[in-house]
Amino acid sequence: MRARQVVLDTETTGLDPAQGHRIIEIGCVELVNRRPTERRFHAYLQPDRLIDAEAVRVHGITNERLAGQPRFPDIADAFLDFVRDAELIIHNAPFDIGFLNHELRSCGRGQLAIEQLCAVEDTLLLARRRHPGQRNSLDALCKRYNIDNSQRTLHGALLDAEILADVYLAMTRQQSSMFERESHDATATPRAAALRETRAIRNRPPLSVVRADLEETREHARYLELLDNSSGGQCVWKRLEPS
Repeated sequence: MRARQVVLDTETTGLDPAQGHRIIEIGCVELVNRRPTERRFHAYLQPDRLIDAEAVRVHGITNERLAGQPRFPDIADAFLDFVRDAELIIHNAPFDIGFLNHELRSCGRGQLAIEQLCAVEDTLLLARRRHPGQRNSLDALCKRYNIDNSQRTLHGALLDAEILADVYLAMTRQQSSMFERESHDATATPRAAALRETRAIRNRPPLSVVRADLEETREHARYLELLDNSSGGQCVWKRLEPS
């Protein structure tokens, strides 16, 4: 996993770039070390073609709404600068990557492909591995991981990217060990290793105890609930919580 990730979504005029369909919206959300930053990339685009009626029913974007918006070549450099060297997090990545690469070829970028600039993580494939035989649409994953998607009455690239960021972080959250230690030199004798550990214990300052406040306690309970749901009721910590 790269330290910098970009969660990306697009909306389009139709389903197939080979039939001349185009991107009409791009939304990107930046994560650094698995934390959302304030950086976003968002653009509506003039496709110079009619939007399929079925596509309008999905995302609600009309040709009239896109009048006066820039075309992909106008924002290509800014977009590429934003995603370059990041790991792209995309739900059903072949769809979005196919459209982005088509747009790059159409604006004279030769054989440049997004995969040359970025690693790609497909959250649909990730979800299918983790939840085989279940529905793994973005809405289904929101329900499974208790992600609020109440604002999602229609698809929208930036809103969907923000929701997918929450889903991805929930889906990839792991319970790491609290007891990991830095490994000792393999050539050291057991006595030397014991002396090092004894010195470390003696030189350690007194540990301060910080009690969780009410907000932290509520967040802890919410996190355990999320872990319990994602593990099918197998979260041991939740069962140890006092009733």
